[in-house]
Amino acid sequence: MVTLIDTRAPRDGAQRPRHPEKAHRPDKPMLPKPPWIRVRAPSSEGFLATRAIVRQNGLATVCEEAGCPNIGECWQKRHATMMIMGEICTRACAFCNVTTGRPLPLDAGEPQRVADAVAALGLEHVVITSVDRDDLEDGGAMHFGSVIGEVRRRAPETSIEVLIPDFLRKDGALARVVEARPDVLNHNLETVPGLYVRIRPGARYFHSLRLLQQAKEMDPSLFTKSGLMVGFGETRDEILQVMDDLRSADVDFLTIGQYLAPSAKHAEVKRYVPPEEFEDLRRVALAKGFLVVAASPMTRSSYHAGDDFRRLKAARAGGLAKA
Repeated sequence: MVTLIDTRAPRDGAQRPRHPEKAHRPDKPMLPKPPWIRVRAPSSEGFLATRAIVRQNGLATVCEEAGCPNIGECWQKRHATMMIMGEICTRACAFCNVTTGRPLPLDAGEPQRVADAVAALGLEHVVITSVDRDDLEDGGAMHFGSVIGEVRRRAPETSIEVLIPDFLRKDGALARVVEARPDVLNHNLETVPGLYVRIRPGARYFHSLRLLQQAKEMDPSLFTKSGLMVGFGETRDEILQVMDDLRSADVDFLTIGQYLAPSAKHAEVKRYVPPEEFEDLRRVALAKGFLVVAASPMTRSSYHAGDDFRRLKAARAGGLAKA
């Protein structure tokens, strides 16, 4: 469990709740974790080296800010998911550990520092995500484009995956990101539509679905990707319907992972889904036409993203060869 008091002091030195909108809510029950939900505490040399490069470049990572359980494994391999546009999100999703509040202005030097870190880490594939920035006219789309452009210039051999916000009510924002030509565009639906009001209240399911569809319409060569968490109380039929919706939007890659509550103030884990059910969902999703499906209790959007990108390219090439 993580603390609700942010350990990173803001510029004025005051200590504030990480999630002010959740701080006064009653604690929810916390189910004990089953044996298959186990990770080692990060301590390897590779982890420490990755952390040093991130710190030296003054960057935030979703690995740390969201409390990802896979940080030890990924950072040991020097795989860090960059989180741009600050550490403060304008949304207050019930599942997320990223700080909620009023963000600071964009940092014009961030694109270059991200590119420098990617080069220093020697990444073959990088995942770049962000907080939601509803306060910005374009939702931060131009900043995404600048980061992609700098990484291309500094590390031209590195493939780029972006995990974007929904750009709700930000006309033209998606086009700016697609025009920057990332290799993979990911936007997570996160949960089934019937749970959006409780789990993702600031978002709209069909807007997110349409965003993914529009991205593929703008650039048919772009790989598109989306992810679901399970354990919120959704049914199997609801999950299968989301799969069908994503395939209707021509999404190539689906990730499914177990939701883990960051604290007792966040959305409650209703159920820990056993590994065999994840495997069943993976097989069903592949049968529905996804090129690649990653489904396991510990699967997260950027987990093994480089390996999965190679699988995506191979799967598309194999499909074209058969056509």
